[in-house]
Amino acid sequence: MTFSDRVLKFYQSLNISGKLPQGIEVMNPYHNEEVMEACRTFYNKFYDDTRGRRLILGINPGRFGAGITGIPFTDPIRLEKNCGIPNAFDKRSELSSDFIYQLIGRMGGPEHFYTHFYIGAVSPLGFIREGKNFNYYDSRELMHFLKKFIVKNLVDQVGLGINSRKCFCLGQGKNYEYLKFLNNELKLFSEIVPLPHPRWVMQYRRKQLKRTITNTVKLLVK
Repeated sequence: MTFSDRVLKFYQSLNISGKLPQGIEVMNPYHNEEVMEACRTFYNKFYDDTRGRRLILGINPGRFGAGITGIPFTDPIRLEKNCGIPNAFDKRSELSSDFIYQLIGRMGGPEHFYTHFYIGAVSPLGFIREGKNFNYYDSRELMHFLKKFIVKNLVDQVGLGINSRKCFCLGQGKNYEYLKFLNNELKLFSEIVPLPHPRWVMQYRRKQLKRTITNTVKLLVK
């Protein structure tokens, strides 16, 4: 199987069973054939090989990025303009996707970047509460409910063909702390390198964007 084959099988297998805490809904775009078609096109374009990749983990998908396209940190605009994949999705921009594709541009563009890196998430499915994005760690009850799901899918993501014991974590706060906590149990990674989260940078440190991207590139290629 190619890396692409394994990723597509992984996404199609994602499911959260049981009752989520009150008021929280799960987003699973992979039940949508249009999303799966976009994923097939994307992963067959950039991952149709048996090479290993280094792993970058975000928090969980958002409504306007992977929640629409199924591809982490890739909104419909970047999917079309940066990745060369036309799509009929509503062309809404996501701040995190903007940052990631500026970073990817600095690292040689999508074809070069995706040859070396795979972007996933600690929770590969996202959540909504009251119509807004809700992170897996925003509720202790949700975090406890999701632990088995998260653990299984961390193991599965490593099994896609990750060739490095080093993991890069998008988020230097709660996402990093929880991933470290789980890794103490699982021993999946010998090192976890925290990176600034794209949305945090775009919302609160935009004046330092160029410097942040430069520093992030240095960490990724170190």
